[in-house]
Amino acid sequence: MPNTFHRVGQGPHPVIVLHGWFGDAHAFEPIEPWLSGDAFSYVFMDYRGYGGMRNAAGRYRIDEIAADTLALADALGFDRFSLVGHSMGGMAIERVAALAPERVRALVPVAPVPCGGVTLEPAARALLEGAAGDLAKRRAIIDRSTGGRLPAAWVQWKAAYSAEHSSAQAFAAYLAAWADTDFSESIDGRHPVLALVGEHDPVFNAALMAATYARRYPRAAVQVLQNAGHYPMNETPLALVAAIERFLHEVAAV
Repeated sequence: MPNTFHRVGQGPHPVIVLHGWFGDAHAFEPIEPWLSGDAFSYVFMDYRGYGGMRNAAGRYRIDEIAADTLALADALGFDRFSLVGHSMGGMAIERVAALAPERVRALVPVAPVPCGGVTLEPAARALLEGAAGDLAKRRAIIDRSTGGRLPAAWVQWKAAYSAEHSSAQAFAAYLAAWADTDFSESIDGRHPVLALVGEHDPVFNAALMAATYARRYPRAAVQVLQNAGHYPMNETPLALVAAIERFLHEVAAV
């Protein structure tokens, strides 16, 4: 189906960027001015239920995101491309690579949910399940995931942005999609991977990456972004761009 997206750059290396549970296609705006548009063509897309696709019906599953990503790549004429995915989008880019491994050049999961999902304690699950209709719970999740160290005004803005740019139905449904999905047996490990995590992210951290990406992908590396939590595109945008593009330049040079 047609997808809403925007593009930054016209370079020869296409990169499709997938947002997280609290984002949309514009979630990466703080990094966009600093991207190398002469080397890369970045495409930022919405999922069904988010952003310009807020009213689009869907099943709100990881497989659906992956299928829509491949359909957008086809529409744009991208035979081969790299993928960047934040949080839930990190799981989605792994699914794209599993479905079309020959088309994917490299993966950059950012504070990602691994392809095997995550185990949630009952209290954490209840908090996440209640977030679709409760702005205070969204704020609490964002504050915890960034180490309780960011300005309250920013946390409030981020929570309000997520509520405004996603449908409550889709937001609620995607929780099960990223928490409970497991396609780890489909990973063949052929792709180069750079997993980027924030030093203040309490869950999606270097230890989780070592137990998942580093074991599943022989060509994986893990980098910790200093002074970042779960949202490095907001917290440390320049460091995030530098890490992504350094890695993608290395991939292109091979």
